[in-house]
Amino acid sequence: MIENYLGILEESLQKKSAVLDEIGEYNSTQEQLLKGETLSLEALDENMEKKDALIQKLVDLDAGFESLYARISEQLLMNKDAYKAQIGRLQQLIQQVTEKSVSIQAQEARNKKLVDDYFAKERNRLRQGRQSSKAAYGYYKNISNSNTVSPQFMDQKK
Repeated sequence: MIENYLGILEESLQKKSAVLDEIGEYNSTQEQLLKGETLSLEALDENMEKKDALIQKLVDLDAGFESLYARISEQLLMNKDAYKAQIGRLQQLIQQVTEKSVSIQAQEARNKKLVDDYFAKERNRLRQGRQSSKAAYGYYKNISNSNTVSPQFMDQKK
């Protein structure tokens, strides 16, 4: 019976590894979008939605793994020698999943910086546009007021 549970745990870790690979691919795509000349916000949004679905799947897999492991952990600790080979495979898979998680966190940090830089650049562009518009309006206002003749004092004596 525990062999079946260990098989399920191994399968869960393999699925988790596959999901992490997919998330890594979406992160690479996101990085390419952010580094491109023009950024399609729709494509970026779609990428993030797909990645969010994968992250939710990852959370579900993790929760299932944790609950199953909690159920059999006591029996595993008592019979380590009997399940040594399967425990070794699980440990290798956990190490792979951990390495992929660290790699993805690094990708996420780089992408966050790219997003922050993009939005800072856009804010500056908008600010410059508003300043140019304000300056043009002030110039227009000054020019339109220069055509009026200011009142003159006239000498009324003849």
